[in-house]
Amino acid sequence: MAELFQFELVSPERQLLSAHVAEVVVPGVEGEFGVLKDHSPLVSTINPGILKVRNDDGGWVEYFVRGGFAEISSGVLSVLAEQAVPVTEISAEQLDLAIRNAEEDLADAKDDNAKQKAEMTLSQLRDVAEALKSA
Repeated sequence: MAELFQFELVSPERQLLSAHVAEVVVPGVEGEFGVLKDHSPLVSTINPGILKVRNDDGGWVEYFVRGGFAEISSGVLSVLAEQAVPVTEISAEQLDLAIRNAEEDLADAKDDNAKQKAEMTLSQLRDVAEALKSA
C-alpha cells in the first residue's frame, strides 16, 4: 500500500478536496507530473486538463482544472486552480462554453503573445473534450 500525503484542491468557489491521498497526477505547464509522498519541493503552473487523484483504497477520482498553480512543500501538495470541477459534474455545455470563450479570446488577441496563449488554451480545452468523449 502506498504511503499517504496531504493534498488540497482549491478553486475560487470552494475547497474541492482536503485529504490524505496516495498519488496525484497534475497537468503541469511542462507536461503531466506525478506526486507521491516525500516529493521534492516544486511550484508549477497548471494547464487546462484532467487532474487525477488516487485514494488510499487505490481508486482514482478525476477533476477538470483550468489555470492556477501547484505547490509542493513540507509534504503537502496544494493545487490552487482558477477553475476546478469533478469530471463527474462536467456537462458538455460547460465545456462547449469554455471552448467558445477561448475561441473569442483568440479572435480578440491583440499581440502575438496573447494569440499564442489563447491558441494553447483552446488546443488544451479541445484535447480535454476529446479525452472526456472517449472516457
